[in-house]
Formats: sequence, structure tokens, C-alpha cells
Amino acid sequence: MVQCSRVVKVGFIVNPIAGMGGRVGLKGTDGEAYKTALERGAEPVSPRRAVEFLNHVSSKCFEIYSAPGIMGADEVSESVHRDRLAMIVGSTRKGASTTREDTVRIAGEMKRLVDILVFVGGDGTARDIHEAVDGELPVLGVPSGVKMYSSVFAVNPRAAAELLVRFINGETVIEEREVVDVDEHAFRLDRVSLRIYGYVKTPVYHGLLQSSKSVYAGMDEELNKEAIAEYIVETMEHGTPYILGPGSTVKAVCSKLGVSCTLLGVDVVLNGGVVVKDAWEKHLLEILDTYGTAKLVVTPIGGQGFLFGRGNQQLSPRVLSLIGRSNVIVVATESKIRQLKELLIDTGDPAVDKMLEGYYKVVVGYGRYRVVKAVSYV
Repeated sequence: MVQCSRVVKVGFIVNPIAGMGGRVGLKGTDGEAYKTALERGAEPVSPRRAVEFLNHVSSKCFEIYSAPGIMGADEVSESVHRDRLAMIVGSTRKGASTTREDTVRIAGEMKRLVDILVFVGGDGTARDIHEAVDGELPVLGVPSGVKMYSSVFAVNPRAAAELLVRFINGETVIEEREVVDVDEHAFRLDRVSLRIYGYVKTPVYHGLLQSSKSVYAGMDEELNKEAIAEYIVETMEHGTPYILGPGSTVKAVCSKLGVSCTLLGVDVVLNGGVVVKDAWEKHLLEILDTYGTAKLVVTPIGGQGFLFGRGNQQLSPRVLSLIGRSNVIVVATESKIRQLKELLIDTGDPAVDKMLEGYYKVVVGYGRYRVVKAVSYV
């Protein structure tokens, strides 16, 4: 029988719609985007990520104070820790969709009851938790959104589970970490408007938390992107579709080709022309079915190092498994790659994560490379 020196009270809140817009190209699920996501056939992401997190928590020295129904209690009941549920906190309107007001209210009730609050969602959910908790207790994010630029998130659900165990065992330090979000309306219009909304206390243990997103600018940066783009265009294979991931480093390829692409979406070019603009999973699967193969050009998120799983969920596990690791071309400017010790992968499918691991020759200039290792936390 496990002997516990103390039993940690864990608050648990799930945003059930977080991340649904990713695979269908909506770059978020705020407001009306949720309805559009449903129309495009999007499926829930957070409940699965929540259960994955719970099932990997190896400690028994905790009890769960959960939000009701699909906001937490349902996921707890599906997990191996269903017997850890000590209390359901708060309520939601019967038969109604959950709202951010539910998150804020329930988190506010929890902060008087628990030792740490774990939430499953994205940057918008992190903002709601920050508003409710106001620095009064530690907060840990299980990543399940689309962007997740805040530094309160673990690398993936399994890393979040280990981090919670480390917290329970008294092995973490508490730091103030940034809550960052973008204007989703501007984001869908290809404009990045980042803002720091505040800080929350977060348990930290080496290698388990992600960093905040960094933005790089300047004339040297733009010249570096142009050199990378020129090299990619000159080495493109005729008759092969090229899937271009989000980000200005990748989309410099479109400028070099003289075609119009999205900055923050996924586009497909073939023989110098655009065949799909702002593609989502469905379109990418159709391209792969039609042509049998494709090259994928991606760049890691600055500061964080995520290659897959942040802001490019259109590149779903199914799409990535069909493309294959050998057809992935990674590009990054010198200033971006110098700040990254490794590249990170969190597709939502551990088998695909493992397939994509390994060393990549990252294109950092015209015909110039740096070899960087890509890892996932399993």
C-alpha cells in the first residue's frame, strides 16, 4: 500500500472545445469559429488529451477537485484515476454549451479548495484561468489548443503528468510564467498580434515545460529568409507538390515563386503555382491521394522549438504519416536556430511522434545546414 506524506488537492478543468479548429484550418476555436469547426467535421481534442494526461499520472498521493461534466468530471470517470475524484466543483447550465464564464467562475471557486489547478486547453483558456486565479495558487496547462504560445504549458500531456507527479513529490520550483495570446480574428487574417496578459505561478522541472514564442525581425533576418527561399525554390522537384507550413520563413518561398500564399496557414504549391491556399487536413489528404507523395517544408516556432503540434495542426498525424519523415524539409534562420537546443514534436499521436524523431538537416541559408535533433516526450 502506498504511503503518502501528504495528499495534494488537484483542481481539474477541461475546455472541451479547445483545439477543434486546428485540423480544419481555423487557427483557433474562439467565438463563431467553433460552429464553423463543427460544419467542417472537426472532432473534440481536449477530452482525449485530458484522459491521456490523467492516465499517465503515476502517483496515488492526490485527489481531484473537478469541474462538472465535459469540463472535467467525465474525463476523470474515463481515466484510471476515477477513484481519486473527491469533489465536483461548480455547475454549468443543463443542456447548454460551456462558456469561458464557466471556466472563470469554477476556477475562482477552486482556488480556495486546491493546492494546484491543472487545466486542459489553449492560450484562451490560460487567460481565463489567469483572470480567475490571480496568482493565488500554482497553475499547470495541459496543451490542447491550436497556438499555445504561453509558457504555462507542459510539452505534451505525458510531460504534464510527470510534472504533476514531481509537484506532488515536492521536486519542482515555482516560477511566474507568461500567459500570452493572439487576436484570433487578426490571426485568421494573417496578422500576428501577440500580447502578454499576465503571469501565473507554475511548477517547473527541467525539460517538461515549453517556453514562450519569440519573434525575430530585422534586415539580416529578412535577407536570411530570402536566401533560404531561393535555395528551396531552386531545388524543388518538378511534378511534386510542396506543402508549405505556417510562418514567414517558409512563406518567403511563395514570394520567391511570385505567388500569393497565407502567412499563418498551410498552402500547397506545384510546379511554381499554388494548387491549394489555406489548406486543412481534408485538402492535404486529397493532395496525397492524388499525387501519392509530397514534400513538406516547415519551420520551428521561435523560442519554443515546436516543429509539429503548435499552430500547424492541419498537419495531422494521418497527414504526417503519409508524407513520411524523409520528405520533411526543415528551414530556420540562423538567429532562430541558435536559440534552440532541440526541436519538439507533439502531434497527438505517440507513434507518429516517434516516427518523426531524429536528426534533421535544417536549411539555414543558401545551401547551408545545421543538424538539429527532434524529440518528443514519451
